[in-house]
Amino acid sequence: MSHEELVQAVYEYTRDTIAAFRDANVLPDMVQVGNEVINGMLWPDGKLPGNWDNFAELLEAGINGVDAGRGSAQRPLIRIHIDRGADKAKTKAFFDKWHSYNIDYDVIGQSYYPWWHGSLLDLRENMIFMANEYDKDIILVEVAYNWRPSEYRNKLAPFPETPEGQKEFLEEVNRVVLNTPNNKGKGIFWWEPAVMGGLRSRGMFDNDGNALPVITVFDKFTRH
Repeated sequence: MSHEELVQAVYEYTRDTIAAFRDANVLPDMVQVGNEVINGMLWPDGKLPGNWDNFAELLEAGINGVDAGRGSAQRPLIRIHIDRGADKAKTKAFFDKWHSYNIDYDVIGQSYYPWWHGSLLDLRENMIFMANEYDKDIILVEVAYNWRPSEYRNKLAPFPETPEGQKEFLEEVNRVVLNTPNNKGKGIFWWEPAVMGGLRSRGMFDNDGNALPVITVFDKFTRH
């Protein structure tokens, strides 16, 4: 497809998908347009850093598709998601450029895996920066830690790769989110509680399907 055809296809696909949710009375509260888009999407047309204008038009087409599909229903929140949770410099480079297009959105999404993205102190610094700089709600869209040795076999781990270490990790990440300035830290999505196969060590269940301690972290914050 040409760039114009891709823009139209993104718009129509998103519009029709959201309309189907609306018609089924399950309109989402939030829609993320693209996944970990630090390097763009729909390559080569929307590949970054070379094709920012194309990329911005593709994202805007998705956002407009959400608006078209929702009809008269309340607009879902729009989230823009990158994977630099503990990287202030690259977060700033991306969102400064994104904001230059003046396209409306509501939530910053970040992925945070410590073995790729940095320490808890780096995460804290970036959360403070994003809250103060962009005045958007922030969600850690992908977070995980292993309950058995996986990522830290040959390097020092910030937490033991054990069931208790996994729980301690999520408790500390949640503390960082809750302490984000101006109440901009809104929550965490674990990726992925029921994951199977080679990534099972990042899940919330052991090999026999029993829930691990990490699953209890949010209990103390539940409103009764």
